[in-house]
Amino acid sequence: MLPALQLAFVDSVNLLLIGVIVAVGIAARRDYAATTALLIAGDWCGVAGLALVMLAIFDGLGPAVKDFVDGPVFGILLIATGLVTAVLAVRGGDNGALTEKIMRPLRTPGPLTVLTGVVLGVVQSATSVPFYGGLALLSAAGIEPSIRYGSIALYASVALSLPTLTALAVGWVRRRPDSAAGRAFEWARTHPERVTRAATWAVAVLLVVLGVAHVV
Repeated sequence: MLPALQLAFVDSVNLLLIGVIVAVGIAARRDYAATTALLIAGDWCGVAGLALVMLAIFDGLGPAVKDFVDGPVFGILLIATGLVTAVLAVRGGDNGALTEKIMRPLRTPGPLTVLTGVVLGVVQSATSVPFYGGLALLSAAGIEPSIRYGSIALYASVALSLPTLTALAVGWVRRRPDSAAGRAFEWARTHPERVTRAATWAVAVLLVVLGVAHVV
């Protein structure tokens, strides 16, 4: 199960959700905690729901999935994804414009906040190679179905670990804006492209390392 959770952690480098959380921290006043809690809860539901569906699909494919993840092609796919991610890091850019659009239903916490989180969770997971790779590994792990499907809660939690830590960090900075963390946050906020590039490079390196380890 550990290899599956490693890919779930790579998937947690969700720059769009992290950017939205930071934007909420800047825009919100008294309702920051409620808004981020509902947003992350909705995202968790989206990730977990899609993960359950994909795990059932992979289980239905049976030996084909196991042969795929046990062979070198799986590792090569991770390496290729890492290299494509590295190209994106070189090109640069950020999600500022998209973040602004997503912020519109997040001005006040409510059902739309949860729904926005669900949509973000489904879309981000559906477009993530690590997400599918981790679930393929989980399907082929040879553990009991009850444990396998029960572990989806852990899988989704790991996939949201960095956004959750970001939300806690932003909450801390809101209380102590003059602290070292507050100064670091201010620097990151004013240099979004550098932060995005660094995070994208980190994902690229992790994917290549995991892919090489699998092939070797």
